[in-house]
Amino acid sequence: MALPSRLLENRTALVTGSNRGIGKAIVEVFAAQGANIWACARKQTPEFDAFMEKTSQFYQVTIKPIYFDLINEEELKQALKPLIINREKLDILVNNAGIAHGGFFQMTSLAKIKEVFEINFFSQLLLIQQLGKLMKRQGAGSIINIASIAGLDAEPGFVAYGTSKAALIYATKTLALEMANDHIRVNAIAPGLTDTEMAQQMEHKAKENMVGRSSNHRMATPYEIAQTALYLASDMSAFVNGQVIRVDGGMK
Repeated sequence: MALPSRLLENRTALVTGSNRGIGKAIVEVFAAQGANIWACARKQTPEFDAFMEKTSQFYQVTIKPIYFDLINEEELKQALKPLIINREKLDILVNNAGIAHGGFFQMTSLAKIKEVFEINFFSQLLLIQQLGKLMKRQGAGSIINIASIAGLDAEPGFVAYGTSKAALIYATKTLALEMANDHIRVNAIAPGLTDTEMAQQMEHKAKENMVGRSSNHRMATPYEIAQTALYLASDMSAFVNGQVIRVDGGMK
């Protein structure tokens, strides 16, 4: 099969958490491959606007910002309402935004666990519910959930974060089955430790331990995760559905 020169030409993606880290890298990689993008962030900043404008002009694509707080269901629905009412084209949804929380179970409040689940799991489901309507109407789509190896491998001190990502992984596999008849693929990426602000906030010893367990003996770059997202967004993965792809440098 001959592939186009730009893998996402004439496609439209919505990416959450696009103001930094993996989400920001995904926006740039998708734009380089011809995608028009709805770039989501919690709040507007001059740096975010400048990056999106520069990226848009450089790759000759359209990038439109959307601002909402994932933990606020009504705000999220209102932000997405114009897309749904206007029946905007949407080919790709990347559920990337999330928060990390480390702490032993007995020292973690139930309120904190609920907050982590609200952002890392429930908000992702709401986005899929809302935007899946557009994909169903089009008869095609690719949904990519950014999970984590923490959702696959048990690790002391990560009960809130790990279980929220495990729930997202289960939902990915289940929704892949439910949405297949509408030609919507649902997959997940489970990154290992990645060089982002989230990783910088980790305790040094824990970070050192994870790097040491990687066969590559380093953290992933956000762009290495973004390249996997590109694969799942494009026709290269047309027969890939309900999968969780580990990108962890060969964790031992």
